[in-house]
Amino acid sequence: MDAKIAQLAENYRPLAVTILKEAIRVPADFVDRPKDDGGDPLCGLSNHERPRLEYLRRMILEIGAAERAEDVRYDAFGNLRWTVRDRNDRIPDAQKSVILWDGHTDTVRALRDRWRDAIGGGIDAYDGLKDWSKVDRSFLRRELGYLPPEDEWQNLVFGRGAADQLSGVISQIVATKILLETRGEGSLRGAIVDSVATVAEEDNDGGGSMFIMRKELAGAAPERIPDVVILTEGTGCSQQGAVGIYRGQRGRMQIEVEVIGKSCHGSMPWEGRNPLEYGAPIIAEAADRYARGEGFAKDAFLGPGTRTASWAVLDSPSDCAVPERFTFRFDRRLTAGEEPEQARQDFERMTTVARAREAGLTVNVRVPFYSEKTWCGYTPGNPQVYPGWVTPEDHPAIVAAVDAYQRVVSPKIAAGGGGDGASRSREGAARGASGGTAGALRKEPRVARWIFSTDGVGFPLRRDETPFDLAPSKRWVGVGPYWHPAMFGVGPGIEQNTHKIGECVDAREISAVIALLARFPSAYRAHL
Repeated sequence: MDAKIAQLAENYRPLAVTILKEAIRVPADFVDRPKDDGGDPLCGLSNHERPRLEYLRRMILEIGAAERAEDVRYDAFGNLRWTVRDRNDRIPDAQKSVILWDGHTDTVRALRDRWRDAIGGGIDAYDGLKDWSKVDRSFLRRELGYLPPEDEWQNLVFGRGAADQLSGVISQIVATKILLETRGEGSLRGAIVDSVATVAEEDNDGGGSMFIMRKELAGAAPERIPDVVILTEGTGCSQQGAVGIYRGQRGRMQIEVEVIGKSCHGSMPWEGRNPLEYGAPIIAEAADRYARGEGFAKDAFLGPGTRTASWAVLDSPSDCAVPERFTFRFDRRLTAGEEPEQARQDFERMTTVARAREAGLTVNVRVPFYSEKTWCGYTPGNPQVYPGWVTPEDHPAIVAAVDAYQRVVSPKIAAGGGGDGASRSREGAARGASGGTAGALRKEPRVARWIFSTDGVGFPLRRDETPFDLAPSKRWVGVGPYWHPAMFGVGPGIEQNTHKIGECVDAREISAVIALLARFPSAYRAHL
């Protein structure tokens, strides 16, 4: 089974690349078209994913990544769902391991004009590579965290979403195709794989998975409750190697500060109370406290808590008036041991907040709610608090992931790193001297953690608010008042290449992820 899955993953790499390129390209049909002709300038962004989802749904059925049409559906949130299992393995569904794969289908803004101007016109944010002769290769090397040696650039797929995270979703699609084709060898025995292509993750990470865990699974039977969640967000590092196995991430939250003053004519500022002039010192004090490390915990595995001012709106009658209201937000990353309410209270207690209130201004420090409707009209309404998580390295899910990597990925990697057993250039070998580091594929698996956030933050539940009965056999992980399914990430893409001009993914990573995903269900069952 190891050899067959690894070979099928290689064989289907061109298919995966074809689907990925079109998934990246789809918004080009809508962004420049007038609205009254069906156009949408935001196509492909959060809450505007429908054309891409419809394409992916069609491909799932067309290539045989689902057994029956009824196995592919949209849930009420707007997530695309498809499920595969071995219906002939004679194991009751209630006794099977439920493995949920998760990847998001929305991207950040393409910045198409910026791509053209910066790269030289040879690569388009939607159409991908158009003309190598017009590509400013030196810009790509400066801009991106990692690129393979130039004689391997034929493996790269360019475009917005290539690394974050469309290649992960396409990996899920092709891996379910392989699972169905290898079930006779036992690849699906005793497992149910529920694959999810989520929406609105960039705006509200974890929103789609929160819906699944807190709404759709309320009162659900054991055969629907996940034992393991695999997140296909990119797990590559520009210094440590591609396709890591990531077993944790920090949580995050939005903290919104609203400063309400009194507007008046700018020529008589003493008649008003200026929220901008009182709000700016709040931002400055927050930055100073962060620079000194006041109020921020550190964790050896997840790293320290962080914060940054991330968004602001000023309400003012004109540019010659004292404004009425200044609202701004902080992106607060929460490491182990940090609680959301404590982080909010830290802002409440700042000297500059007290000073503004003493001067007669109103200062509200709160957690905002996400209320934008998804593409199908669902209103999430969740507070913008996204819990972190860690799965112990000795959990059977992590042990099985490492085992699967060694079985179907390692044999395809040359001793110095790189895919297909290909030799690497002198430059590439030097950068990856420590066993295939830099951004190349490694022969041995690398277990680490994410720097940024993923849909994983939507899966933890408070123990006292879990909407279903949880059997001990599910082996969930508990920390404090929260627990969650065993989770880890494995996805194509280098973290430092995401959201950048020239975003790309190495297709060799895609086939590695496909192979690991397809081998994992049987490996996990073997390690129980």
